[in-house]
Order: sequence, then structure tokens, then C-alpha cells
Amino acid sequence: MKVAGTVALVTGGASGLGAATVRELLAAGGKAVIVDRPQSDGAALAAELGAHAAFAAADVTSDAEVEAAVQQAVERFGAIHINVNCAGTGAAMKTISKGGPMPLEIFAKVIEINLIGTFNVLRLCAMQMSKNTPNPDGERGVIVNTASVAAFDGQIGQAPYSASKGGVVAMTLPIARDLASVGIRVCTIAPGTFDTPMLALMPDPQRQALAAQIPFPSRLGKPPEFAALARHIVENAMLNGETIRLDGALRMPPR
Repeated sequence: MKVAGTVALVTGGASGLGAATVRELLAAGGKAVIVDRPQSDGAALAAELGAHAAFAAADVTSDAEVEAAVQQAVERFGAIHINVNCAGTGAAMKTISKGGPMPLEIFAKVIEINLIGTFNVLRLCAMQMSKNTPNPDGERGVIVNTASVAAFDGQIGQAPYSASKGGVVAMTLPIARDLASVGIRVCTIAPGTFDTPMLALMPDPQRQALAAQIPFPSRLGKPPEFAALARHIVENAMLNGETIRLDGALRMPPR
């Protein structure tokens, strides 16, 4: 699917991987609705990018708020052809510690945002995409989800995060098969250690230590590199039902 002339809905689109993806798709001639929390920089980013971008405040776990964002995209730009899901959260805590077992609500919250939130958004976007006129290849839409190498190499204290991202990986193929009949492709990107606003809060020595673990290139990933892969997935019609690691050959150690 050519990006030019398409409309994307990008969650977590106000910063980091999501913002880079919004910029990449607009640079390729697309339009985008930035979906993020009300307190995010989404409105400012949309204003900066101009008429081809819009902001929709929404919690990805809310049926009503995501449905409203989908309708806003359709009313503003006429359709949705691309959905990139970057919204997510994490929690670092061992299953048990001196303070007792991990509070169940911590585990549940990460699952709710990263896994259930991703499915909530993609199911509503897919419904809207199914109404599109197919292109010459029969495509009506493309969905790109975000997992993590933690889905495969989860570290100590990452049980909630790894479980949530593992779920995103696991549902990629069955959803691609579900949506094949209506011409919608589904892929997932599993990034390694990327230079995002969350990592920017770390002290520089800790950031350098993370970068040193990556075989090559021995640096943190750059959000535009994630965005470039998301665009390629959109443009390459044979990519479907696959999870792609984007990690510089990183395999995470236990801690």
C-alpha cells in the first residue's frame, strides 16, 4: 500500500516511536490522527505538523474514547487505512520480594494497556478499514503493532511487561488470518532498546551501559528507524502475520 493519500491512526503518537511514525507517514504523503493521553503533547505536535495531522485524546483501554477517535479520523480525513499502535507502559517488579508478592493490580494494569489496549484499537480500526474500497492488490488496510524483545528475552522484574508484549506477538498471526478475507494485513515490530522519552530519564552512565549491550550498532535505537520499518511494512504487501525484531542483534540478559 502506498502511503501517499492514506490516513493513519497512531496511538502513543505524541512522543517517541509514535511521533516518529507520524512524521514518517506525513513525509511520505499521508495524513495522521495522533491518539494519546489528554495531557500529552499531541495537540502541540498536530499544530506543528499542520493540516494533515490531527489530535484525538483517548485512553486506549476505553471502548468509547477510541471509537470517538476513529470517528474523528473519518470525519476529518474520510477514512482510516493504517493503524500503528505504539501506546504502552511498563512496570519493574519481581514476582515476590521482601515486601510480599507483586500487587495483582500492577500486573493487570500493564496487560490492560499494552495488550488489551492494542486489541481495542486495532479491532475498531479494522472495522473501519473493512469499509474501504480495496486497492489494485485487494488491500483495504494495514495494522502495525508494537511488541518488544522482552516478549522473547524478558528480564528479571519484567513479568508484566513481557507477558503483555508476548501477547501482542501471539495475537499477530491469528488476527492477520482473521482479517485476510477483508484485505487487511497485520504485523508487529519488536524493538530492542530505543532512545525514547522513558529512557531519557535515565542517568547517562545507565544509558551508555544499555547501548553497550547491543552487538551492532552499539547504540540505542533511534525512533526514526522504527518509523522507517513501520512505513516499509505498510508499503510491502507480502509482509503479513509476522513479528520483526528491530534490535541490533540484542538478546537481553537476565538482568
